[in-house]
Amino acid sequence: MRLNRLFGNTTATWIIISVLVVGIIGINLSIALNTVNKLTAVQTSLDKTSIIILRLESLHLSVVVAESGQRGYLLTEYEEYLNPYHAELQSLDEKIALVSGIESEIPGQQERIKDLLVLVNEKIHELTSTVELALKEREKSALRQIMTNRGRDLYREIRKTMKQLVDTEYEHRQVLYSQLKRIQRDAKVNFGVSAITSGLLVIGMFLMARINLSINTRYQDDLEKQNEQLLDKVAQRTQELTIYSEELSRSNRELEDFAFVASHDLQEPLRKIQAFSDRLTTMYKDKLDERGVDYIKRMTTAAFRMSTLINDLLEFSRITTRGKDFVDVELNNVLEEVLIDLEIAISESGAQINIEPLPKVCADPSQMYQLFLNVLSNGLKFRKVDVPPVISVSVEQKDIRDELQHMDVPCCIVTIKDNGIGFEQTYADKIFSPFQRLHGRTAYKGTGIGLAVCRRIVERHGGTITALGHPDEGAAFTVTLPIDAVVNKYMGE
Repeated sequence: MRLNRLFGNTTATWIIISVLVVGIIGINLSIALNTVNKLTAVQTSLDKTSIIILRLESLHLSVVVAESGQRGYLLTEYEEYLNPYHAELQSLDEKIALVSGIESEIPGQQERIKDLLVLVNEKIHELTSTVELALKEREKSALRQIMTNRGRDLYREIRKTMKQLVDTEYEHRQVLYSQLKRIQRDAKVNFGVSAITSGLLVIGMFLMARINLSINTRYQDDLEKQNEQLLDKVAQRTQELTIYSEELSRSNRELEDFAFVASHDLQEPLRKIQAFSDRLTTMYKDKLDERGVDYIKRMTTAAFRMSTLINDLLEFSRITTRGKDFVDVELNNVLEEVLIDLEIAISESGAQINIEPLPKVCADPSQMYQLFLNVLSNGLKFRKVDVPPVISVSVEQKDIRDELQHMDVPCCIVTIKDNGIGFEQTYADKIFSPFQRLHGRTAYKGTGIGLAVCRRIVERHGGTITALGHPDEGAAFTVTLPIDAVVNKYMGE
């Protein structure tokens, strides 16, 4: 009796359905975002550890080469041995600066790095002092200074400290790899749980709808047949999803495919929710009161928003794994295509867009289109009330120093500036993070992933993107892209 009373109450029934739908949607989204955040954090730590090891080993090699040149000259008096000696001394200051700028995540590493730099500076002083004595024809004094074994002792301490630093970083990297494997296992479990809960959500929703409608309709026989057919379809699709989930759990895909798998398969239960919500609205709208119709509408809106978020997450994860080969791209042609697609938005807002001639770069054409479409769309979206948008696109070409490759890279710097609502500069980094928004959904539409996609596109091309904003004064986005193709090993190219 109590059960019939509960499900006979239309308002209570759809409150329960809405709570279940929104709750499951929130849980699935939280699982997907948590997996992406963990993957990003561990990958960042791995990149940092690799750079630290590279810088330490480069400094160690320079000290060894400089010492070999010094000893070769002192033993043979051939000035050819001083060529590598002088070359390495010139690069040591730069390498010492790179090592001093290291920020290791491992406790105690910073203190050991400081000790290493003290030893290296003392070693440089010992090398230069003995060579200066030899150049002043005071070879005996130089040899006596070497025979004190201070240089040998210094190098032993340097090698010992260097080995401890590098070994510690290698051990930390192994720990990070273990964390990646654990995330892999967790992602498989989370996906299975999400698939199961989504299936249960679909089954539960239609069971409740069946009970509710069977009590309030005079066509009980027809409704029971329809519900049996629907339940058979749900059971069939649930079985298919279970089989597919088992196949996925046995696969050994790369870590970056987890976001794709989760995004792709979470769409199915959402489509079920949307499809059957439309059926409920079409077939039983007259049998529900205003609250019931409103609850269905809210449920459909939440499912659509979840579908949009998943699509954006999928697009975000595919930037590096599904990118096309780099070819010569005329940025002027790309901007023309973007303006054609934004023609209606430009016309409705009365926007004025000024574009300087842009150069040719080696890039992924579709991702260049996506990059400029997202940035220009932001300029049109986040505009002031009753103020037509004014967007200017300017460009500058110059060589930028690549510290890792020790070379100057020809780049083009594109600045896209608007007169919109702007933002506080303290949020300049936050706007490039996935699903981060500075405004509510009701004020401005969107999922908050567009600029995160832009940053991943630019990073895949070996460039950078930054933002400068002031409230009510507009914003400026600066995109730096290499003219020629750059292989970015940390982005999986």
